[in-house]
Amino acid sequence: MSEEEGTVDSPQIDGDELRAAVERLAAGDRLAEAEQMVSTALPELRVLLAEALGTGGWFGEPHQSETLRVATIPDPDERLEALRNLLEEETNIGMMVGVAVGWALRAEIDDRADDQSATASEGA
Repeated sequence: MSEEEGTVDSPQIDGDELRAAVERLAAGDRLAEAEQMVSTALPELRVLLAEALGTGGWFGEPHQSETLRVATIPDPDERLEALRNLLEEETNIGMMVGVAVGWALRAEIDDRADDQSATASEGA
């Protein structure tokens, strides 16, 4: 993370590279391995994700207002459609924030590995 900018430094990846990486992750047991790895830090990741969503305003007053609006739509079919849309939007937001947290976490792990490697090289 760049301290001056408050952003995560990461290599530039084009859309084709990203799609190919997603396809590789979906193949075989790679996703299950990633899920297993993440599950070891699940409590901490939940807190981090909740903080990120809260900071972004996703669970504040606008969210509460929209939930109330959807819950009180008189027509059952219209209410169901609005609820589906709200859940889809929330799922997409949660997924995008989760991916951003994962990306930042990977950068932190890589930075630490680089620091440890540099320290080991200096001591040799």
